Amino acid sequence: MSSDGNSFVTYLASHKRAVEECVLAHAPLPLGKTEQVGDLKRYLYDPLADFVSAGGKRVRPVLCLLGAEAVGADPSVASGVAAAVELFQAVALIHDDIADKSTMRRGVPCLHISQGTGLAINAGDAALVAVTSCVLNDDSLEPQTCVALLKELVAMENQTLEGQALDLGWARDQRWDVLTSDYLAMAQRKTAHYSAATPLVLGAICGRGSESAIEGLRDFGLQAGLAFQIQDDLLNLVGDAEAQGKDYRSDITEGKRTLVMMWALEHLDKPKKEELIAILSTGTTERNQMDRAVELADEAGALDHARAYARELTQRAKEGLRATPITEDAREVLFSMADFFIERNA
Repeated sequence: MSSDGNSFVTYLASHKRAVEECVLAHAPLPLGKTEQVGDLKRYLYDPLADFVSAGGKRVRPVLCLLGAEAVGADPSVASGVAAAVELFQAVALIHDDIADKSTMRRGVPCLHISQGTGLAINAGDAALVAVTSCVLNDDSLEPQTCVALLKELVAMENQTLEGQALDLGWARDQRWDVLTSDYLAMAQRKTAHYSAATPLVLGAICGRGSESAIEGLRDFGLQAGLAFQIQDDLLNLVGDAEAQGKDYRSDITEGKRTLVMMWALEHLDKPKKEELIAILSTGTTERNQMDRAVELADEAGALDHARAYARELTQRAKEGLRATPITEDAREVLFSMADFFIERNA
């Protein structure tokens, strides 16, 4: 196994095109024949299709395929649910961009900028309906499998919504009493379930995996997915500024509650804690202020703590996966994925 994530990167690259074709094939279309089909495509279906096809790494749908392979099945059995997961990603991004007042996504204007907020919300809602339709309309699925998949998707959606509620609510109410344990619970809900754990589980269910395989993949995904989010937090503060462009240190501008900042606030003395809160509360884009926020976090040992905790999560995830009854090839790719999640620089 390559510690730099090459095995996972290779797997991702080899399946990306198939996943994209599947996602576009499952994109929603106008219902029946109607005189309004032109307007419906203009105001709803075409903007959504353009958004879905506009890029992205496609990690989540590829993990659905890997989940099926992990239990010895052909990855194609999970193609419908892979499309469902990617459409849910579209929902999350469209609505997040509105909530965060973002202007650009993947190098083009956000959907609410190009289409208006109302139509963007509607397109996101259409993608959410399509998540369910991808499963219900998959004739290859047996009824009991269909029900199991829908239960997992609903649970994933609820976890994500709860995580988003905490994230947005803490920001709205200027809550700086949030503990690191609170942050970790929020990030697991908002990111780990839909970014790693649930896609693997959905694929394993399609592949008729055993209960122990399914739960082992879920546990692995929750820990690896949380490590992924922590690495995201770190990269926003100390990653490649040129590669990230305008998003570099945007977590400071937006006053995001991250593991780094919550740990710093718990461990700084009162004057420095108040200084950091002041910076995080102002929406600053001044370089010297953002530099100072990172300096204060570093003084508190928060950067080192976040790195160490992400590594600890990764090791725990890999240890658990060693005892999970899956194929050795899939285990190698998943080990590689866990390493890639915390070693990537973008």
